[in-house]
Amino acid sequence: MFWPVITGLSGTGRPWIEMDRLQREMDRLFSGVSLPFAQNFPSLNVWTSEKDVLVTAEIPGIDVDNLDISVLDETLTLNGTRTLEQIKENESYHLQERGHGRFTRTVSLPFRVDADNVSAVYEKGVLQITLPRAEEDKPKKIKVKSE
Repeated sequence: MFWPVITGLSGTGRPWIEMDRLQREMDRLFSGVSLPFAQNFPSLNVWTSEKDVLVTAEIPGIDVDNLDISVLDETLTLNGTRTLEQIKENESYHLQERGHGRFTRTVSLPFRVDADNVSAVYEKGVLQITLPRAEEDKPKKIKVKSE
């Protein structure tokens, strides 16, 4: 294996040229290697209000039968599987970027939720989960008396 020698730290920029070349070589070496899902799949957005948390997840191509949503205390967990698209005989991939296989995504919620009233809707590749705040965790208004 070739290991470049980085020399010439005199400000000419030569080390950066060597680093760039090394990066291109590594990209070439690993091109075509199928990597597992990234840690941040699926992409999420999380909104909060005083009464609930709204989570949206981009999960195109997921069969809802292969999706599991669970809530424990202040943690939401999404588990699922995206199956590999079957190609016909005599076909081959020209480019394959979409991941497949099992994924898990865990999110810490800002407060305890009422797990019995969580709802989820999947539409156009986006999963929307509404997690109502637990009654005992809601802020209590304290009335101030004056004399």
